Amino acid sequence: MARESFAIGNVRVRAGQAREVEIPITRLVTGADVHLPVRVLHGKEPGPAVWINAAIHGDEVLGVEVIRRVLSTLSPKTLHGTLVAVPVVNVLGFMTGDRYLPDRRDLNRSFPGSARGSLASRIAHLFMVEVVDRCDIGIDLHTAADRRANLPQIRADLDDPRTRELAEAFGAPVMLHSKLRDGSLRQAGKDRGSTVLLYEGGEALRFDEVPITAGVDGVRRVLASLGMVDTNGGVAEPSVECRQSSWVRARRTGILHLEVELGDRVEAGQRIGGLSDTFGRRVRLVHADRSGVVIGLNRAPLVNSGDAIAHLAEPVVPD
Repeated sequence: MARESFAIGNVRVRAGQAREVEIPITRLVTGADVHLPVRVLHGKEPGPAVWINAAIHGDEVLGVEVIRRVLSTLSPKTLHGTLVAVPVVNVLGFMTGDRYLPDRRDLNRSFPGSARGSLASRIAHLFMVEVVDRCDIGIDLHTAADRRANLPQIRADLDDPRTRELAEAFGAPVMLHSKLRDGSLRQAGKDRGSTVLLYEGGEALRFDEVPITAGVDGVRRVLASLGMVDTNGGVAEPSVECRQSSWVRARRTGILHLEVELGDRVEAGQRIGGLSDTFGRRVRLVHADRSGVVIGLNRAPLVNSGDAIAHLAEPVVPD
């Protein structure tokens, strides 16, 4: 017996077919309509329903490329289950290269949203109803904020066995235990019964091959672990589990010269950079205040006292 079709928006996608769907969001002052772009691959064979999304923050474009590459490797004829891909959630921010929506709200603090709330709240509600409520598992793709860079990493509730299993399957260099935040897609998804992974990697408004490849391979490995595809993203080294992380901050204002890279392991007290004035005179050395893996870096050369410089995550020591 053939699988039932998959309903989304105002269409139904038959088993073994792919379909692009435009779900109405709002109308611009020019009269042009804005839609949420969705591509559905409804597999010929039964299996779980998974969504992948990117650009909840409009300047985080790297995940769009991850989704493009993942989709290029899949066919609904051989897929087990259903994949719902939403490459751009914050469409308005994406068009202007802005992290936020025109009302300056953070979409990832607006879930689960409301059909009659602010624009951010309405988009969040639409995404929950049309995507999250139709799926079992989600992968939310992110990059670092403006002028920062992140090592490829999974952030998830590692105390939840199912979430941990999928985080390990993803195979990012680091998996960081991360508490759920009110208003986030991860929190709202869990409240609706979904398992959600958050992938971080790369920089805002840039394509970087290392985090793109890590994202594509990780998504493929998760789909393979769920039995949705036969081939995965290759064998990955086990992720380094971290339970705590924090930023080393500047103690003076100056021009930053970093001496570490993403993925480096540093020891407490190790010099990781320095601050100088505009004539090159050293005004302060920067030292790690704890041991850990460098999972995030400030890419802005000018820093003020108190600015974040390097994000260190502390690996779990095996018993």
